[in-house]
Amino acid sequence: MPSGPPIPTLPLKRRRGSDTSSVRSIFIGFALSICALLLAVPLAPGQTTPAPPAAAAAAPAAAAPQMVAVLQGLDKTTARVTTFDAPVGRSVRFGTLIITVRACNKEPPEEPPNTTAFLQIDDTRSEGSAASAERVFSGWMFAESPSLSALQHPVYDVTLLDCKTATGSSPK
Repeated sequence: MPSGPPIPTLPLKRRRGSDTSSVRSIFIGFALSICALLLAVPLAPGQTTPAPPAAAAAAPAAAAPQMVAVLQGLDKTTARVTTFDAPVGRSVRFGTLIITVRACNKEPPEEPPNTTAFLQIDDTRSEGSAASAERVFSGWMFAESPSLSALQHPVYDVTLLDCKTATGSSPK
């Protein structure tokens, strides 16, 4: 059975810096550092995760700071811009709009900026003697890119500017 010409093989040469022992040593160093971190946290018998610090466990949940969304509203008929605070879980009024903030999140300063809020916006119009509310927006708004998820309304624009605590400082 005739076969074709032999396929030439090139000798494998190790390049400098691609030694597998250096990769192994990096992996072993990483694994040892993980083990050291795990051993630094004492666990009780039968406990699988570290216990929270005593100060955090003693702090009541009611002591958590109240988050507030800083919103900016534009009335297109008068060209008036208004900046107002909307506490999470409570409704605020802007013109004929009722704005309810359900969640407000802000990344810490050392992270890339990403401020988001979940808003529900209802438009109340009085039709004759009865007032009716129509949901015109329900979703996440992003302070860094307001056009990504914007309110579509003929009279008003609402955008998210910031999230802060009720005392005025940014959340930690």
